[in-house]
Amino acid sequence: MTSSLIRGRPRHATGHIGVRVGHAVLGGVTGVVWLVLPVMTSTAQEPVPVARGETVAATRAADGGSATDYVLPLVAVAAAGALGGYGYIRRTRRARSRTTPAILSPAPPTPSPLDVERQARASLVLADDCVRTSREALGSVDGGEPVVRALRAAETELAAAFAIWRRYEEGVPEDGAARRQALVGVVGRCAEAGRQLDTGAAEFDAEWHAGDALGVAEGRFRQLAARTGGVAGALAGAGERYGVTAVGSVVGYVEQAKDRLVFATGRLNQARQEADSGDDDRSRREVRAAEGAVAQARVLLGGAERLVRELTTAAGLLPAALTGAEAELAGLRARALPARLGHADAVLAGVREELTRGPYDPLDALRRVVRAVEGTGGGRSGVIAAGAELVARSAVGSADDFVGTHRAAVGVEARALLAGARGAGPADADRLARKARELAERDVRAHGNPFAGEAGQGSGVAGVVLGGVLSGEEADGGPVVAFGGPDTRGRLG
Repeated sequence: MTSSLIRGRPRHATGHIGVRVGHAVLGGVTGVVWLVLPVMTSTAQEPVPVARGETVAATRAADGGSATDYVLPLVAVAAAGALGGYGYIRRTRRARSRTTPAILSPAPPTPSPLDVERQARASLVLADDCVRTSREALGSVDGGEPVVRALRAAETELAAAFAIWRRYEEGVPEDGAARRQALVGVVGRCAEAGRQLDTGAAEFDAEWHAGDALGVAEGRFRQLAARTGGVAGALAGAGERYGVTAVGSVVGYVEQAKDRLVFATGRLNQARQEADSGDDDRSRREVRAAEGAVAQARVLLGGAERLVRELTTAAGLLPAALTGAEAELAGLRARALPARLGHADAVLAGVREELTRGPYDPLDALRRVVRAVEGTGGGRSGVIAAGAELVARSAVGSADDFVGTHRAAVGVEARALLAGARGAGPADADRLARKARELAERDVRAHGNPFAGEAGQGSGVAGVVLGGVLSGEEADGGPVVAFGGPDTRGRLG
């Protein structure tokens, strides 16, 4: 049987081997001939008589031989060596440039469609986290125009990546190769978003160092701590007036904000001690961790305050929306379309009854009125349109706050729906955002709390890990996450 190595050798290799052997043999024969040539030229005849003065020279020649007798053999040996070296060099060059299958390394396996999809999912989550963290960090310092420009560019790339992903989930495109290319596009867009943030990290650090970051963080901490009591009171009042379900989306927000502030207290104290001792690197990490916690406390308290305002606005808008809706239905009824109006009439009647009976959720009631009119083909202008805008804005803000403050547990599905809601019309925005909030809550319930012990001791670590302020890689919460993309966001670890 012919060996695989021999089968892998090119057919003309045998000819090259024969040439190299011929060169070597020729060189060796030539050397041998020249080495024996002096012996072959000697004879048994009597020497020619010489003059008396030539006796000494002849004697020396007989004893040691002429120098010429040795030069030619040495030249032959050198020639043979040169021929052999030439053959070796040619052989080495061919070995380096050989492309025969016998010596090629196997090509890396092509990732399966499922692997590419997993990579796209992970890329979207990471890019979204980087953008959110960078946006929060800019709320703590004036990063300058280059940093803001980097963040805006990253947001644009991320929005495009989510748009491609949403179409992919909807089955567009249908061709397998095109779908794979779409996923590659998602990964590429996410990578570019991260690169944009990485380019702004150094500039952000320079701006951050230029100011009194510790003093600013301490001031913002004190302001938020003073707000917690007022927010809790306003939320309780809204619950009494409109019912528990009306404020259900922000239940626990004040407590979570306090948890973030407890964490910030410890980090700010530690930062002050490290700064006094001259450990600037450690102080910087502590300040940045405190900034992240303070930023999320602000989001949580702001979300609760915003909901109270939205409930008040919706309650004021609802009577006018009901009147406008009834007017639109009357106009449709005049065009002999009663069959389409039965459900809308029932919805409006139910809302009026709730207003009379109380308490009721103004936002939910306004949403039902808007949808009832939209179901008949109306509601594109006037008070109904204003109600639709308010409802959609409230849903998007609620989902965005929840995803941002729980992002370590939230998957790509909720994030993608939320991204879609931002660019949609009021009706779709409301629907997508509410679904995103539902999926995000499901993810958080499934995630659990790996730092329950720390949370029980009141350290606040669990909250900031869940919110993505710390990476969660170690028992104390892990490194601090900072402004930047995948290559720079962990530089404070």
